[in-house]
Formats: sequence, structure tokens, C-alpha cells
Amino acid sequence: MGLGFLGKSLIILGLVMVGLGTLLTLSDKIPYIGRLPGDILYEKGSLRIYFPLMSSILASIVLTILINLLIRR
Repeated sequence: MGLGFLGKSLIILGLVMVGLGTLLTLSDKIPYIGRLPGDILYEKGSLRIYFPLMSSILASIVLTILINLLIRR
């Protein structure tokens, strides 16, 4: 495992970070993300607890499919 592998890994990690940053920046404009049926919101007075259950499941499924497509080249 030489420096070439480390360089490629850093480039891929950087691209993933740019993609995540872009997604987070545009997240207000993407409909339903964080407000899907199955996301749990509990409010009582000034206490607010939010658990994005369905959003987490959907993100997990999408990432699993993408990673499997990339690995099986």
C-alpha cells in the first residue's frame, strides 16, 4: 500500500465531502427531506425532540445501492 493509494483515497474522500456539503446546502430546497412520514417529532413546551427515522432508512437504502454499484465494477 503505497502513497498512490493514499492519494486516491484522499481524492475520493474530498469528492464525498463536496457532495455532502452541496446536499446540505441545498437541503432546504429539496422537498420532503426531514419531513417524511415516519419521522418522529415530539414537542412539549420548550422541549423539541426530532428523530428522522424514515429519512435515515431512506438514506441508508440509497447509500447501500450506490456503494454496491461502485464496488461491483
